[in-house]
This record gives sequence, C-alpha cells and structure tokens, in this order.
Amino acid sequence: MSILNRLFRAGPRTPANPAVPDGLRVYAIGDVHGRFDLLIEMCEKIRADLADDPPEKSVEVYLGDYIDRGSDARSVIEWLRSETDACDERVCLKGNHEDIFLQFIADPSIAEYWRDLGGFETLYSYGVQPPVARTGEAMLASHEQLMQVLPAEDVRFLQSLTLYASFGDYLFVHAGLRPGVALEEQGEEDLIWIREPFLTSGHDFGQIVVHGHTPGDAPDIRGNRINIDTGAFLTGCLTCLVLEGTERRFLTAQVPV
Repeated sequence: MSILNRLFRAGPRTPANPAVPDGLRVYAIGDVHGRFDLLIEMCEKIRADLADDPPEKSVEVYLGDYIDRGSDARSVIEWLRSETDACDERVCLKGNHEDIFLQFIADPSIAEYWRDLGGFETLYSYGVQPPVARTGEAMLASHEQLMQVLPAEDVRFLQSLTLYASFGDYLFVHAGLRPGVALEEQGEEDLIWIREPFLTSGHDFGQIVVHGHTPGDAPDIRGNRINIDTGAFLTGCLTCLVLEGTERRFLTAQVPV
C-alpha cells in the first residue's frame, strides 16, 4: 500500500459541520445535458441571489455533462466558455460525456457507442447529420461535417476542463471517488464514470463529495456525499447547491421538458 493511500485512509476526517471558507459562497450546478434553457434560468437565479445578499467572494462550479441527450449542447458549450461569469470565478469540471465527445473527435468509429449515450443530439445541435448507417463511411462523413463546423474554441474548452475542485470541506467532482484511494491517485475514469462502489460506500473521504452523473428525482444528501444531478434533460429540473459557511440550500431552475 502506498504512503498516499495510507494517509488518505487515516487522514483528516470530515468535520461534523463541514464548511466552505469564510466570506465565500459556492454555487454548484448539476448536469445540464444540453438544456440551455435551464442553464440560462439558473444563471438568472444565481445573479438574483447574489444581488439580494452579496458575499465577499463567489464561485460557480459546473459539475460536467454539459452535452448529449438534450437538444442544445452547442449553445451550452458556447455560453460556458464565453459568457461573463455570474460569480467572481467559474470552474467547469469534466464529465464523461465531454470525454466521449473528445473521443469521437479523435476517432469517428465510436459513433454507435456515443449514440447510445445521447451523442447524436449533440451532432444535431451543430447542424450535423448523424451517421445514417452503421458503416465506417457513414461515420466518417458525419465526422468530417462536424469538423467543418465545430469551433476551435469549443474544442479548447473541452480540453481545458478540470477533473475536480476543492473549497474548504467540500470536494467537487463529476461522478465520484473510488473509496480508499488517495485523491492524487484517483484515475480519471473513476472521477468521471464511477457509480459503484462509490454510491453505496460510507467511506469518509475527508471532505463532503459534491457530484452529479447519477440522476435522481431530488438531491441525494448523505453523510459523505451530495448528489445534485436531477436529470435536467428528462425532468426539466436543474439543481444548484449553494454553500456558505456551514449552511446549505438549493436553487432550482425548472421549465417544461
């Protein structure tokens, strides 16, 4: 067992009353999945919340999965990479769907796999006709069309996404962590894909893990993690966790599916 793993297992425990640093307000936003309408509504709610009671400093953390399944992935990406932050700082994490999009850009042969995960909706959002047949020629044709219209800025944004962020007693990641493995030794695949054994683990990660990736009807608050993926593409409900001091509250953007 590595020294880092031993330190992770025997390291600092999550405080009984976890908090973010004094003077900081964190807005963590769950999986958007192409619902640009919900993203805009949520931004308006964050701006109103800030205006109503301005903190010393604020940060917005997007937990990944900006694309696929929903109909307007292109607008979501363009907005996240170019729109002025509602907060003082914006952090955009990498989700598994962004990873698959980058894989398709590099290798069009994964088109069928991407389709099963809602990737063709992303192609449509760029005005690209998805492959009409399960042939290499059809996949290549869609890929070539995408590369003609895909802005270089969008690719750079996808490539710039970080895997996790930390503020005080909270750790933000797309999918979760592998229990018993030091943060520094977590694999990217786990950070953006894991469900089990993370979801059923009672492991103390040393911080409360705020994540998305696994949709539910409402935020799932556990002793060691908080899941804020409320299935925006399907439910029409996008959730934001607001953290300030030891307080937690939620903002909800909701419009018809």
